[in-house]
Amino acid sequence: MHERVPLPAGQLAALRAAYATPPRAYHGFDHVEAVLARFEEVDDGPGWHRPREVWLAVLYHDAIYVAGRRDNESRSAALAGDAIARWLPDAGIDTVRVARLVELTARHGHIARADLGDGPDAGDSMHFLDCDMAILGAAAAEFDAYDQGIAREYRGRVPAWLFRRGRRKFLEALLASERIYLSDWFHARLDAPARANLRRVLAGWR
Repeated sequence: MHERVPLPAGQLAALRAAYATPPRAYHGFDHVEAVLARFEEVDDGPGWHRPREVWLAVLYHDAIYVAGRRDNESRSAALAGDAIARWLPDAGIDTVRVARLVELTARHGHIARADLGDGPDAGDSMHFLDCDMAILGAAAAEFDAYDQGIAREYRGRVPAWLFRRGRRKFLEALLASERIYLSDWFHARLDAPARANLRRVLAGWR
């Protein structure tokens, strides 16, 4: 098991407040806890090269989230950097690495394994991104709750027809991709159920 990074109470409170603003139907702190559960699965399985940096990236990857904005990830990465500098200045955290991981989540569905390079950090990147996308391979009811939560987050912010078109395009691209999951570990476990969920939800839109 990896060594945890003790978060000061003030840092944890600020983090939870960030995830509550604005109120979210999916990208709240419950989502962080779900991704942390996947983080632990990787920790018990193939393992992490730099677990502390990945763990902090999980905590901050959706800290700033407004449906429809294109700068959520970059702003979340900046928030992570500021928080680490303020609350964990002597913890030896590679802040640049944390920010890089957070920023990668902006490219879900558009990253190939080759884009991440080679070596242990590449493995961490793949497993981190796959932890965030593991919901696609969840049980049908859990997947449906996620899908409906995304729709609620966009309601009132983006015209319904535009959301529907963009969402369908995203899901169809995932289904058509050679690999939904970048790592072999997640690919073997979740590719089949993820594709079943995608086919089912897309069939309901026809």
